[in-house]
Amino acid sequence: QVQLVESGGGLVQPGGSLGLSCAASGITFSIYTMGWYRQAPGKQRALVATITRGSSTNYADSVKGRFTISRDNAKNTVYLRMNSLKPEDTAVYYCNAVHPTPTISYWGQGTQVTVSS
Repeated sequence: QVQLVESGGGLVQPGGSLGLSCAASGITFSIYTMGWYRQAPGKQRALVATITRGSSTNYADSVKGRFTISRDNAKNTVYLRMNSLKPEDTAVYYCNAVHPTPTISYWGQGTQVTVSS
């Protein structure tokens, strides 16, 4: 049974920092492309960042230079470090795991991030 469990969300002031973690189980973590997506109220789920099995990263333009995605294959965990947070970063953040071939995608349950003073 595949499980992706996010943690680390919460309330933070504008300009602050927050770190998210996603612990995976039931998959061969090291071969998966891992990613973070977010969904703000009234909006579609959108890409935040991805990291491949080879640790190549990709970021949404809106978070480049502020967010950092990383992975620890020994701990089956992917991280998202968020700095210089803005109110528009407020959303539910979801962890995603994509198997290369065949393409199979798994999602976590999401964790709320609220940026507000």
